[in-house]
Amino acid sequence: MACKMIKKGLVGAGLGVLALGLLFGTSRAPSYIRTAFHKVRHEAQGAVPIEFEIQRARETVAELEPAMQENLENIVRTEVEVEYLEREIVATRDNLAKEKREIVALRNDGLKSGEYRVANNVSYTTDEVKAELARRFDRYNHGKQMMEKKESILKSRRQAVAAARDQLSKMAAQKSALLAQIEAIEAKLKQIEATKASDEFSLDDTALARARQDVSNLEKRVEVMARYTAESGKIDDKSVPVILEPNRDVVKEIDAEFGAPEKGHDKVTDKNL
Repeated sequence: MACKMIKKGLVGAGLGVLALGLLFGTSRAPSYIRTAFHKVRHEAQGAVPIEFEIQRARETVAELEPAMQENLENIVRTEVEVEYLEREIVATRDNLAKEKREIVALRNDGLKSGEYRVANNVSYTTDEVKAELARRFDRYNHGKQMMEKKESILKSRRQAVAAARDQLSKMAAQKSALLAQIEAIEAKLKQIEATKASDEFSLDDTALARARQDVSNLEKRVEVMARYTAESGKIDDKSVPVILEPNRDVVKEIDAEFGAPEKGHDKVTDKNL
């Protein structure tokens, strides 16, 4: 999906460049081309899913591992070479010390007496002894120069190993830091996605408040109607007039129902009413 969008963007950019060249000429076209290129690149980057970018970052960090293993192998190989070189230097130093002793002995014994005798009773003249001394001394100097070169190489390789190990340690630390940073980015992305999902399924508080207000207004309206009806009934409540029959003795009927009044209360006044 992302690749298709990128291809469409590139094709669109090509057509746009051609149109710009026709509209504004070749002199001004380069600036428009650069602008169009940056725009297409920005849109292409925005079209790539963030999950894809995270995975690509993981793979990029993972690509550091083969390089680190190769550097470690080179370090170990160099350390082995350093050990062998150290042994060679020790052997060379011992050989030089031995040659030095022989040269000094030949110089002291052979030149002092005028001749030099070896174990098989063969004697050498002074000139022959000097020639032998020259040969041995030249060999000694050559061996000394070789040892100095080896010591210089040894020093350089030791420094290279130390620097390589320090670089490897820093690379490992940076790799761990990058992985931790990617983990933090992924965790933050998951938190954002969880928040978005929660917002999508949350209830509309505005609609709920509006419904509550409508119900409350309806309840108030019904209460007003009930009270108004009750009050109107009190105002409109009038006694229905009763027509007294001429031959009816109401007092007698009341006395028969409730009993005759006590003395002193048989006279009805307006105040009693």
